[in-house]
Amino acid sequence: MAKKIYFTKKKTNHYTVAFYNLENLFDTKDDPNTLDNDFLPNSEKRWNRKRYEKKIFKLGTAISNIGFSKSRKAPVLVGVAEVENKNVLEDLIDSKHLKQKEYGIVHYDSPDERGIDVALLYQKQFFEVINSKSVQLLVDNDNGERDYTRDILWVTGKLNNEEIHILINHWPSRRDGAELTAYKRVTAAERNREIINQITNENPDAKIVIMGDFNDDPSSESVKKHLVQQDLFNPMEKLLTRYRGSASYKSQWNLFDQIVFSNNFHKYESGKHCFSDASIFDKDFLKIYKGRYKGTPFRTYAGRKYKGGYSDHFPVYIRLRHNL
Repeated sequence: MAKKIYFTKKKTNHYTVAFYNLENLFDTKDDPNTLDNDFLPNSEKRWNRKRYEKKIFKLGTAISNIGFSKSRKAPVLVGVAEVENKNVLEDLIDSKHLKQKEYGIVHYDSPDERGIDVALLYQKQFFEVINSKSVQLLVDNDNGERDYTRDILWVTGKLNNEEIHILINHWPSRRDGAELTAYKRVTAAERNREIINQITNENPDAKIVIMGDFNDDPSSESVKKHLVQQDLFNPMEKLLTRYRGSASYKSQWNLFDQIVFSNNFHKYESGKHCFSDASIFDKDFLKIYKGRYKGTPFRTYAGRKYKGGYSDHFPVYIRLRHNL
């Protein structure tokens, strides 16, 4: 008689840390304090409850799968950008594929004119929040008026009992031209350096993860010169090619979405986490499958035209190994 072989779901000591720009995750209600009129049922985009719920479901599906092939679990930490408020985040973590993961939320309202913020989702069974704060990013337009942009979210917590600092960013856009707005992203990088210096002045061995949509590539001055210095490592630098990135514009790939971390993640220490690998989560189900834009992110809107996809960005992630 043939012996039966039983397959079990293998648990691993790998943990995924991800970042995902959710492309305008707005609810359908009018906020009189922000410029959210494009995302209302009576707008040209005709943003309604059905479309909103479809997007929530799709984003939850995507997030639950990031890094799963190796870690065998949904990401323990997910930095997100372009969320309107805490309500949309609560709907997201309550969606079909995330509900059982018991995610917590760290979110603050930013002064961004459109009302979009950054936030952190974390699995409570693996991560405990110790402290969090919203750090103001002050940048001016070239006419001297303030550019109301996204704050930096600074979260300190314990991942499997190891203290880690997380900085979540969404740097000023290139809408008015990459070169003309480059100084704003340099300012954002320098603001992150101020926080990093504050952390390491108190604890030189602190472990730090900086993630976000930087609206610049790993080779851009803001990232390469002003953010990533001798104390940090950027695993995303080798991921951007002519054929691959996290967002596509005019048939050219960019890797604006990045996760950078302190060099001590390269050290192997018992009870601590060390860096394993990094990648772009660009599975086929997240891509446009035919036509001129085949292979690029399957987005929710192209201009005012509804496409019904996930986001105009792919998520990025790193995997950490917990050394037992």
